[in-house]
Amino acid sequence: MNEVKKIPEGYHTITPALVVKDGLKAIEYYKKVFGAIDKGTMMMPDNKAVAHAELQIGDSKIMLTDEFPEMKCMSPPSIGGSPVYLYLYVEDVDKTVNIALAEGGKSLDPVQDQFWGDRHGSIQDPFGHIWSISTHIKDLSEEEMKKAASEAFSKMSQ
Repeated sequence: MNEVKKIPEGYHTITPALVVKDGLKAIEYYKKVFGAIDKGTMMMPDNKAVAHAELQIGDSKIMLTDEFPEMKCMSPPSIGGSPVYLYLYVEDVDKTVNIALAEGGKSLDPVQDQFWGDRHGSIQDPFGHIWSISTHIKDLSEEEMKKAASEAFSKMSQ
């Protein structure tokens, strides 16, 4: 008999699990915007709410469920926002952010080149989750990173 893997095949150590209102719409949004692949969706017995879904985005997975207030399982809008953001690397940040906004997302930070070597922008999706979206454009040495950070932080404090 084979030994059971402690971390299942295809998973990373951390897998975000998002709570949303209208899980089926969220799944469609993530498919259109991030190219998500639905790896399995389980509906509640009444077929009105997503009990559990797994989506593949690039080489990572996210889990998703509809909110269930009776179980204290709440979406960001129901609790006043989200203190967490998901950092997503894509091939073309400008294109991805434009699609996200066209599909109902809200811009939080415009796409621009950042000191740490990424072209980056952030959006809030229609379900209240915050996505920091980047394309890596430049490798920096530790020394270059320190210098670039120092310059960026000094501009912030002015």
